[in-house]
Amino acid sequence: MVKVLTAGGPMLWLLLAASGTAVAVFVERVLHYHRAQINSMEFLNGVRNVLKRENVVEALSICDATPGPVARLVKVAILNRERGREGLRSALEEAGLTEVPPLEEKLNLLATIAQIAPLMGLLGTTLGMVKVFSTLQVENLFASREILMGGIWQSLICTAAGLALAIPAYAAYNYLVNRVNSIVLEMERAATEIINIVTDTARADS
Repeated sequence: MVKVLTAGGPMLWLLLAASGTAVAVFVERVLHYHRAQINSMEFLNGVRNVLKRENVVEALSICDATPGPVARLVKVAILNRERGREGLRSALEEAGLTEVPPLEEKLNLLATIAQIAPLMGLLGTTLGMVKVFSTLQVENLFASREILMGGIWQSLICTAAGLALAIPAYAAYNYLVNRVNSIVLEMERAATEIINIVTDTARADS
């Protein structure tokens, strides 16, 4: 393993650093999405039952105690319950716009790593071939086999490392994008449901 790392040249170390960054971003985002995604129907049923008892303070406390964007949207709806259906929809749209960017945070970094990893590998390959040909130019026919093999090894290792990083990074990016889309869809469903809950409760009170 040490021999491979040494033979890969400086570009291999950059690829390893990019790989570590990609892993860190993926793990952090997975944990973040795990905390953000809740059983929204069960949560909304609990809020509905509390609001039916006209206990707004307890409903807000439930929202504060529940992590994730769905709970924050529900809290916005409760706080704006006097604005009517259109006012609620407008308030939830504004709140939703502020919730999406944190979900997409760092995804561009992962996508960038997936895109440039093959290019970094290609650069390492090119540097390896430059090393081979410069050696041939200087040493002519007397170039040692070890020096020539070192350049070829560098080329092959960098190519393989670039592809080995790009493929899982791209797959991880697509997986995280799907998780974001799932959470956003859940937010939209919850927003529609909480509008109905709040307006029905207000109608019952009047």
